[in-house]
Formats: sequence, structure tokens, C-alpha cells
Amino acid sequence: MTIIVVVAVVAVAVYAVATYNGLVRRRNEVEEAYRQIDVQLKRRYDLIPNLLEGVKRYFRQEQDVLTEITRARSAAMQPHSPREQAQAEARLSGAIGNLFAVAENYPELRSERVLLDFQEELASTENKISFARQHYNDSVQAYNTKIQSFPAVIFARAMGFTEKEYFEAAGPERESVTVSYD
Repeated sequence: MTIIVVVAVVAVAVYAVATYNGLVRRRNEVEEAYRQIDVQLKRRYDLIPNLLEGVKRYFRQEQDVLTEITRARSAAMQPHSPREQAQAEARLSGAIGNLFAVAENYPELRSERVLLDFQEELASTENKISFARQHYNDSVQAYNTKIQSFPAVIFARAMGFTEKEYFEAAGPERESVTVSYD
């Protein structure tokens, strides 16, 4: 009888250690995926000053457009929860989209190299951000499933593992910004 109890205790201990290590691995994957979003967002933020510098001579009458981009960029660079980050990014994307819409009124600007380069870099960066967000959400889904599944849920709650928030935009922020120079 003693041997059965010892084997049961050892089995529970091994399972608890394996579950804990698995939860830590999943949590670290989620955190790493979020850092990848930050890397791509930083790249996007770094592009914006070059764009503003290149177009500001054309936008003397449109200072509010440039100011809004600067304000939205500053707000987006602040630390946020995934939901708040998505909303801040949507405001920044909207401000950039507004700049491109206003640029339609300046034919000579539409052919400027800085604007064309920015448009190309922005499209590339947006694709990378989208991929990083998808990877993050996949990691969150795997992590949340792990901590909600039985019997891991028992250990997860006891060890302080909590659900992670998905990166998703809500309402009108869900719509992507279309940048076009046709």
C-alpha cells in the first residue's frame, strides 16, 4: 500500500513539474510573439519622421494632417495592452491614410521618391506587423487553451497563470487603411 501511495505522489509531482514547465514555455512564447509586434511597430514608427520630413514642404497648408500623424505616432509608441495598442495603431493608420488622401491634391508630391519609397516600405511593414499579430494571437490561443484545459487548469490557477489578451481591433478600427496612388 505504501508503494502505491509513493508512486502516486511521484506521478503527481512529475505531472505538476511537466505542466508547470509547459505553461512557462507557452507564456514565454506569447511574450516573445508580442515583442515581435513591437519590433515591427518600431520599424513603422521610424519610417514616419522621414515621410513627414519629405512631404512637409508640400503640406504648408495642411499642417493639421502632419500634426495628427505626429500625435498619433507619439500615442501609439506608449506602452499599451494589446487592445489599446490595436486602437492606437488604428488611429495612426487612419492619420497616415489621411495624409495619402490629402496628397492626392498635390500631383508633384505623388511622384516624389520619398513618398513612393515610404508607400512601399509601409506596405512591407504592414505585412510584417500583420504576420507578427497573427503569430501572437496563435501563441495566445495555444497558451489560453493550455491553461483552460483539464487537468492543467488546476495547476495553472494555483500557480498564478492567467489568460492572455488577444491582439484585436474593435469597431471601425478593424478596417484597414488603403493607400493608393492610382
